Amino acid sequence: MPAISGGVHLKKSGSWSALKNQFIIQFAKQQKSIARLQLVRKYIKSILKPGMLMTDLCETLENTVRKLISENGLQAGIAFPTGCSLNWVAAHWTPNSGDKTVLQYDDVMKLDFGTHIDGHIVDCAFTVAFNPMFDPLLEASREATNTGIKESGIDVRLCDVGAAIQEVMESYEVEINGKVFQVKSIRNLNGHSIGSYQIHAGKSVPIVKGGEQTKMEEGEFFAIETFASTGKGYVREDLECSHYMKNFEVGHIPLRLPRAKQLLATINKNFSTLAFCRRYLDRLGETKYLMALKNLCDSGIVQHRVPQYFQLLNFPILEIGYHVHSDV
Repeated sequence: MPAISGGVHLKKSGSWSALKNQFIIQFAKQQKSIARLQLVRKYIKSILKPGMLMTDLCETLENTVRKLISENGLQAGIAFPTGCSLNWVAAHWTPNSGDKTVLQYDDVMKLDFGTHIDGHIVDCAFTVAFNPMFDPLLEASREATNTGIKESGIDVRLCDVGAAIQEVMESYEVEINGKVFQVKSIRNLNGHSIGSYQIHAGKSVPIVKGGEQTKMEEGEFFAIETFASTGKGYVREDLECSHYMKNFEVGHIPLRLPRAKQLLATINKNFSTLAFCRRYLDRLGETKYLMALKNLCDSGIVQHRVPQYFQLLNFPILEIGYHVHSDV
């Protein structure tokens, strides 16, 4: 069972021959994406430093991906917006145009990006921390991820993968500003199965024990993702939305607003059911689209992904929960 950039692709000898050509083609495209992602990751790590504007960081990363993957509409390109969630924000944050957030020395940044070729998505994530104080937190997530990959396989229950991840994750402690915290798995975040043009394909890989008895099956592709926290291990949705994605299951829904129809045509042409962000719409020349985008969300045609953050009450700012995310 090959491990694929923080994910696992499941196959066995039984019906493998009947689907051989399909899997070989898919696997070859994923391997090509992986090779490009590894180059992007190496380059971005070489230029990351405190003082960078987050918008500049994301656009540099995304332009590098576009060049290396030979971006070509829906045939090849970026699979979803670059996530660069900071500190108590655990996931689904990317700067909107005009955002002035700057990366700081004491920040913990979860960098999450991906590519696709003909809809075959590869998802990559790692955490950046310049201050060595956070090294144990990064190690906890990295080792928990490796454990999740090792535990994965055909007919393995997803709850068993989650239990193994949690056991490793919560064996770590980290000292931050003189106070010791037990590292905890964030119980309402998880990994996921990946489908064609579908970043979340229906199955969730928990990172705590006690989940469903659902099994991994032959031919499935999973992103094994772990989220380590110094807080209480639970996230809520808040902050300004930046991630959007057309509903994979949506049928025809009549729209009254001409601007909403026009925006939907742009989304269908450029993203289909792949995730996108407002910066991507700006890049395509779309303007004055927020009301139309809200209409698409209210109609159920487009889903919005609000950033997920951890709130620790009654503590000074230095003791607010830090999170680490890893799927590599």
